[in-house]
Amino acid sequence: MSSQQRTITTLSNFFIYNSNFGPREGEEEKKIIYYFPPNTPIDNQIKNVGLSEAVVKFTETFSPKRPCESLHTQKTRQQYIQAEKDFWVVMTVTIPYSEKTKDGQMYHEYHEEDVQDSVFQAVLAHAYKLFKLFMGTFTSIVENNGLDQLKHRLGHFYSRYLATLRLNMSDILEIHNGIQFLPLDKNTYLRIQCFINLIEATFSQIKYAAFLYNDQLVWSGLEQDDMRILYKYLTTSLFPSSLDTELKEPPKNLAASQSAAAHYGKFVTGPPDLNDATKLGRVPKIYVNTDSQSDEFHLVVYRALSATVCLMVDGTTLPSIEWYRNIDSFIGPQLSSLASDISEQYNTRKTSSSSSQEFKFIYFNQMNLAQKTTVHNRKTASATISPEIVRLIADINADFTRSGEDGETLMKTMSDCWVVGKKSDQREFYVVINQKNANLIEINEEVKRLCAAHFTNIFFLD
Repeated sequence: MSSQQRTITTLSNFFIYNSNFGPREGEEEKKIIYYFPPNTPIDNQIKNVGLSEAVVKFTETFSPKRPCESLHTQKTRQQYIQAEKDFWVVMTVTIPYSEKTKDGQMYHEYHEEDVQDSVFQAVLAHAYKLFKLFMGTFTSIVENNGLDQLKHRLGHFYSRYLATLRLNMSDILEIHNGIQFLPLDKNTYLRIQCFINLIEATFSQIKYAAFLYNDQLVWSGLEQDDMRILYKYLTTSLFPSSLDTELKEPPKNLAASQSAAAHYGKFVTGPPDLNDATKLGRVPKIYVNTDSQSDEFHLVVYRALSATVCLMVDGTTLPSIEWYRNIDSFIGPQLSSLASDISEQYNTRKTSSSSSQEFKFIYFNQMNLAQKTTVHNRKTASATISPEIVRLIADINADFTRSGEDGETLMKTMSDCWVVGKKSDQREFYVVINQKNANLIEINEEVKRLCAAHFTNIFFLD
């Protein structure tokens, strides 16, 4: 028997439907609000939507309060979420397989364990929440602008977003969808908070603000659920693309300016050149607090060195070039100074924490969404340990979620690697330890030692 390398998980289809839009026979096409790939024959679209609709309605018989979340077949996995009342979002992904030969015959061996429901349910939920952040809710768009406008916005957004999905690299980070915070000393943190308060007091159009250094959050005035979606967009999309643009530009020459207000600040979203009033640049709109009144803002992002300020500006009117100039002259010098001070602390902490570690860990705090990981590469977000162990961590997380109780799980893999999961007081801690000859008691003591050494201010139940 021989085998070849396995395939990867890919997107088979993605669609959104509302059964109320085509309730009668012959009107099935009207239910479909968005379908990817768009070149799929309409008969196939109707068949796939009809199957999903039937599965959801059939399973409601057995569980009226908890709708169906996934459908398993040999070759595909289908995930469902009811994003809003009567609006269903569905995603189908392929199951990876290996081509094997036995007795001269080739066949496919499918690896369903590679596709974990909890991970891809989180991927699907984020796909909806990101749309909601930039476009608003499905219901509000239909009520204010009509169904055709909703279809247009869905096509505009998802035709670009779905192409960026890296499904084969999705793991427990999708489930947590946490935020990496930057720890600072008390004085620096208070300076940043005073700086943000001063900005909001000086410019009445600014309703909320957030402060980041590199890809780590320092302070935010947004609600947690809105900030976690915005944070992922900033760190995985906006910042990398703006950095690529900056690297192609000549550096700003401060020595050439004699002005005391000379600084390193520039707009990431907003006017590329403050001397050119005809070009105000691209400023995305975002919708926050959508569970209540749904506020609309312009997202103005300003950066100096490695420090970034995100300003949520009243969305009723577009800021003028004069407003941008005032922002630049007010924020630029102070942000440049703050960035330099933070840099000293950041580099000191980075040096002290970069010592070689014989273990890898993931930590997540559900209360403030704080997340730390040494399992993933910070730049690529890809795992630095084997896919099997990453999946094992997600399985332990799924067990914790199902039980709903605090607990601890210790497992030893076939490669003699230990994986430990702890959940206590809405905090989760997963650690991978390579100690082949260690026994259960020794590993338990090692985990306690690691918690004491690296999480001294965090309480874990024994």
